[in-house]
Amino acid sequence: MQNPTSQPAYVIGIDYGTDSVRALLVNAHTGAEVAQAVHYYPRWKTLQYCRPAKNQFRQHPLDYIEGLEATVRKVAQQVPAEQIKGLAIDTTGSTPGPVNADGVALGLLPEFQDNPNALFVLWKDHTALAEAAEINHKARTWGGEDFTKFEGGIYSSEWFWAKIAHILREDEAVAEAAHSWMEHCDWMTLLLTGGDLASFRRSRCAAGHKAMWHESWGGLPAEEFLTHVESKLAGLRNRLFTETYTADQVAGHLSEEWAQRLGLTTSTVVAVGSFDAHAGAVAGEIEAYSMVKVMGTSTCDIVVAPTAEVGDHLVAGICGQVDGSVIPGMLGLEAGQSAFGDLLAWFRNIVEWPLHNVLSHSKVLTAEQQADLREEMTDNLIVHLSQAAAAVHPDDSHVLALDWVNGRRTPDANQALKGALTGLTMGTNAPQIFRALVEAICYGSKQIVERFESEGIPIKQVIGIGGVAKKSQFVMQTLADVLDRPIKIAVSEQAPALGSAMYAAVAAGLHADVLTAQKAMGSGFAETYTPNPDRVADYAARYAQYQALGRFVESVTVGEEPVVETETAAVTTA
Repeated sequence: MQNPTSQPAYVIGIDYGTDSVRALLVNAHTGAEVAQAVHYYPRWKTLQYCRPAKNQFRQHPLDYIEGLEATVRKVAQQVPAEQIKGLAIDTTGSTPGPVNADGVALGLLPEFQDNPNALFVLWKDHTALAEAAEINHKARTWGGEDFTKFEGGIYSSEWFWAKIAHILREDEAVAEAAHSWMEHCDWMTLLLTGGDLASFRRSRCAAGHKAMWHESWGGLPAEEFLTHVESKLAGLRNRLFTETYTADQVAGHLSEEWAQRLGLTTSTVVAVGSFDAHAGAVAGEIEAYSMVKVMGTSTCDIVVAPTAEVGDHLVAGICGQVDGSVIPGMLGLEAGQSAFGDLLAWFRNIVEWPLHNVLSHSKVLTAEQQADLREEMTDNLIVHLSQAAAAVHPDDSHVLALDWVNGRRTPDANQALKGALTGLTMGTNAPQIFRALVEAICYGSKQIVERFESEGIPIKQVIGIGGVAKKSQFVMQTLADVLDRPIKIAVSEQAPALGSAMYAAVAAGLHADVLTAQKAMGSGFAETYTPNPDRVADYAARYAQYQALGRFVESVTVGEEPVVETETAAVTTA
């Protein structure tokens, strides 16, 4: 490890989110954030290759590659290239895509470039509901190991094997061309290093939480089980991987091609990839029994615990417990909500409908004025709704919402579930509905905290990171009131990218381990939201109503068995 007082050393964290990628250049010794750049995916922005009504969300690898070059080149220009010692990538997950024997994403090949099934299947894609249901049913009935037990006991349509099985069934051409499949974080790392697919170091974080990888059964689920789920999975296990690696390990060095394309050098170390929430938790200065809530379009709630203290205890209904998935040497536990900011964005889109469908017929505004008005309204609508919703007294509204518009991730994954509104009257207005939606995502968070604690995992503090945590005082105060706990907000605007930079610093030998990097490079906390005692009791009563509404909706929603894809509409009662 280098002496921290020696030559300047920098690392780059690259964070691939749902809508954009950002690169963060960080001083590896002090944690100072020197430069950042953001690139929005142009194909994704217009929802190419997506069918939202069918919950199909696919992303093109060119969006990822173009964003990588645009952001990294920009931040790398700030310091001499030889001083940039390492980089690491985190991505959303599970976001797998098919590759050929050379590790080339099928979507980059001319014959597949416009085929959605050959692209990366974004985390929020729920087209694999039936396949997830089969995995869950057969894991319990096939007569062997239950390979879902370290995934909370319920496998989700958002995850690796369900998505692959769905594509293999749906598209014979992709099935024949796909030599292997890779998580987004792994594929980007392979791309940068130019390594061999067979010997490439796959992410422990991704494999353990989404692909049912576990040391106790020798890696991935048994071939016999996978073919029992779907015969077209035959042979794929042998073309994937056995070993996995934590994010502080070296995956390789930049290839000559990518060193040139990014303005770096071939001596730059590339760390093993990880998922955005797990990297963000590191930047959020997570410690034993803290919960770091990564709040954006969805949430991921990350907890770490000493492995010896948890032992063989299995936490039911979460998104996996994996040794070393966050901090090597500790058990990483993941939960989350399939819609958080997405729920509020959904309501904004509902309210904005006239702007996009009626305004263009205006006879009093020019086309330029119409465009300016749309932009102004879109930029300010959530802010004004939040202000008006915050002024609504609980006694003045009986609107209650259920936050499952994108299914339920935790506790007990069920992506077939739908959202709901109840308590509507002729006097109900937009701020009251918006407030109910904010309360709903907070109640969903409370259910997760309660699940951990009921399973013997105490939550000693809550830390918020991500766009919602930084931007919405209304949401964060409501969350503190609902949880009846203080919530600390991390300083960094780009926490996942900062966490990836910490991983890169360890891989490059600039720090001995992740905990050391965390202490040296952490940015601290900007503020703390404390519960308002006057609201805690009100929210406790409303939470009981939320739970009752949830039980009703779940009782009338077609479940994951028998294996059919539900078309149940959202429940709205007044």
